[in-house]
Amino acid sequence: MDTGGNSLPSAAPDGVKRKVCYFYDPEVGNYYYGQGHPMKPHRIRMTHALLAHYGLLQHMQVLKPFPARDRDLCRFHADDYVSFLRSITPETQQDQLRQLKRFNVGEDCPVFDGLYSFCQTYAGGSVGGAVKLNHNLCDIAVNWAGGLHHAKKCEASGFCYVNDIVLAILELLKVHERVLYVDIDIHHGDGVEEAFYTTDRVMTVSFHKFGDYFPGTGDVRDIGYSKGKYYSLNVPLDDGIDDESYHFLFKPLIGKVMEVFKPGAVVLQCGADSLSGDRLGCFNLSIKGHAECVKFMRSFNVPLLLLGGGGYTIRNVARCWCYETGVALGIEVDDKMPQHEYYEYFGPDYTLHVAPSNMENKNSHQVLEEIRCKLLDNLSKLQHAPSVQFQERVPDTELPEAEEEQNEADERWDPDSDMDVDEERKPLPGRVKREIVEAEPKESEGQKGSSGHARGFDTTIAENASGKALDAGPKQVDEAGVRVEQENVNKASDQMFSKS
Repeated sequence: MDTGGNSLPSAAPDGVKRKVCYFYDPEVGNYYYGQGHPMKPHRIRMTHALLAHYGLLQHMQVLKPFPARDRDLCRFHADDYVSFLRSITPETQQDQLRQLKRFNVGEDCPVFDGLYSFCQTYAGGSVGGAVKLNHNLCDIAVNWAGGLHHAKKCEASGFCYVNDIVLAILELLKVHERVLYVDIDIHHGDGVEEAFYTTDRVMTVSFHKFGDYFPGTGDVRDIGYSKGKYYSLNVPLDDGIDDESYHFLFKPLIGKVMEVFKPGAVVLQCGADSLSGDRLGCFNLSIKGHAECVKFMRSFNVPLLLLGGGGYTIRNVARCWCYETGVALGIEVDDKMPQHEYYEYFGPDYTLHVAPSNMENKNSHQVLEEIRCKLLDNLSKLQHAPSVQFQERVPDTELPEAEEEQNEADERWDPDSDMDVDEERKPLPGRVKREIVEAEPKESEGQKGSSGHARGFDTTIAENASGKALDAGPKQVDEAGVRVEQENVNKASDQMFSKS
């Protein structure tokens, strides 16, 4: 396959093929937040099934992520928080009520079977993607299980326990002087912004619903602090924004960011709850409008990490991420959906694309113009890409490739590598409750999260990040034995996840 490389000119034609690495663990769809909870990891398996039946997997390197370990997670998260996540179980949680409250684990972020393994898996995919990009082994890395942008250094938040995005960005900063983070989830990317709020090595740009909506942060006036002043861009939006209005802001702002900030790598969080008809969302983007953001970022031909995020009408999440994988590959996929194991989810039309609704767009052109001018003015205050002081660089993470056909687990590690392999830290055994497929309510517009969190400035900035290289690497993907038990159960009300 003809693949593009980093030597291609900026804004290369979108049709040019890119080498894509895709991270997927067949077990990820088995993790279950609990009955009635909107977050369903099962959507990742549905996405994978579409990719398989559309024939997209054969155009990518498919890799199973090596689970992130304690010391990997502690490059950002507090030791005692990681220790808590590792030890807590549904059986022991009643004995740790004080700890649950301290770390904000409970209702929105429940304790479920295999919680820590889940965190290890999705974080391992994001860091593994960053490593692949750092080693120039692909142009685009994809981890739809990642993108959990609300998790903080010492607490869970908004269905997110470990902030895989921050960990991936820290990995990218080992090689790249500057990293751009772009967030198109309907919720503000508060955890990532907070982590890098005082540094000029990471620019965060978030397009989100603002005003009485979780997490309550992301005002246009929040621009960063100290060295990070003007390196946080927030694009607050109102209900019903459509494709045209969204790209009226997205393209000129991101175009200017790329020109001024000149990132060495880009992380794009593709939360699908900004799509029309999302169970917890209130935007009106089409799948093509959402994917246009991926297409636009791809056109700059900068190493690109694509991550998942929110998305609670799971049939549309799978549609969206399948289509966006095609965009990453430079392949236009057919609207007519092939037969596959989840085909019945997509009736009655059985198509990839769904029409936006006729909901009112509350974003007036005048307000959008004011936001655009304000943010472009902020960007004009960045005269040039910031310099980075010469310093000893954290060693590269050594990750020998494990091809799909490779069956020997011990061959994941290069015997000549000096990486310290922790034999004691094995992935937790699969005490994972099988996902019970629930009927989805189609007309609920609750809001994610029960309360907002004020931003704290106990930040972890990139240039102070130290510690060992992350030992997160790819493994063989083995689909054998992966099965989902489908059984309809009554869904609890979405109100428990709505902002009161």
